Amino acid sequence: MSEYSDEQINHILKVYKSQREKDKVIYQKRKQNPDFMKANRERAKNYYENNKDKRKELYENNKELHQAKCSFHYYKKKDNVKKFQEKYPERCELLIQNNYFKDQNPFASIETAE
Repeated sequence: MSEYSDEQINHILKVYKSQREKDKVIYQKRKQNPDFMKANRERAKNYYENNKDKRKELYENNKELHQAKCSFHYYKKKDNVKKFQEKYPERCELLIQNNYFKDQNPFASIETAE
């Protein structure tokens, strides 16, 4: 791979940025066109109809994790994470197993404090 100078890199970025801005303007004009709107809606409707089962399956697979996240954020907002851990220990485990807490596990300090 060849090395580019700073001037060449700046030129490439400038051209890319201007092209993206032009594309955005063109799309903003085009999306107001009734034919485009009709075709776009039809495409979206077809995609929804064809993938409804996939979406439902994805929801069913992640329902427990989603409930655990919502419950955790509710109790965290109320500054009552300990109550969450006592009331829903299975949800706590689910969050830990799915690495929801990337940096620090908020339950670790609770367990050691007791």
